[in-house]
Amino acid sequence: MYGDHVHKKVIETCQIESGITIHFVNEHYDDGDIIFQAKCKVEKNDTPETLANKIHILEHENYPRIVEEVLSGFSLPTN
Repeated sequence: MYGDHVHKKVIETCQIESGITIHFVNEHYDDGDIIFQAKCKVEKNDTPETLANKIHILEHENYPRIVEEVLSGFSLPTN
């Protein structure tokens, strides 16, 4: 499940929170080790669009910082 389908399902199933997960990628879909997670409240008046906006804020606040942190701790093997 992806995109607006996720936000619609979160609202349809009356979830109280949603969020983002940043993870390493491997050969399986959405199966890599989790690096970071952040969440937001789902309000009763949220729509898929307003929830998507909350998720985008989380992404914009966290992705650059987390990627930088991962890369700064990453060292290439020397030959």
